[in-house]
Amino acid sequence: MNKHLVYVGIGSNIEQDKNIRLAVQSLLGTFGKQCHLLLSPVYKTQAIGFEGDDFFNLVASFLTDLSPFDVEKKLKEIEHLNGRRRGQEKFSARTLDIDLLLYDQDIIANNGVSVPRDEIEKYAFVLSPLADLAPDLIHPQTRQTMSEMWLQLRKKNNAGALERINFDW
Repeated sequence: MNKHLVYVGIGSNIEQDKNIRLAVQSLLGTFGKQCHLLLSPVYKTQAIGFEGDDFFNLVASFLTDLSPFDVEKKLKEIEHLNGRRRGQEKFSARTLDIDLLLYDQDIIANNGVSVPRDEIEKYAFVLSPLADLAPDLIHPQTRQTMSEMWLQLRKKNNAGALERINFDW
């Protein structure tokens, strides 16, 4: 079976410490200890689009033999099992948000799966940890490295308040 390299964004602004740890444990439990899970540093950012507690965000990468559609399904199950309730406003507090950012170098917009996720280019809380984890990774659409994209976003002054924290794993 072919292994696919997946990147996911993880965020929480409700009991952030607890829910970030649960997300990582759930990824390992779902995709297996042999998935070679790697984690970026954790960042604290202000809530965007609503008044709420700060978010903790990070990016994880792992290997899987699942299709992108099955990965997306598993991520939604992890969110649900960890208290995420669907049907809320897009910009609202959440226990856990796990987004499929990249699946190999594939470009997909089908059956509820959209990769690469457009948040990569828009938000510092996605791009900065992604650039930390995989600075030389090429974005399948822009054909730029994540570090090049991060430098451009910072130059646009669109980085927002992003604070790297020492997360106690």
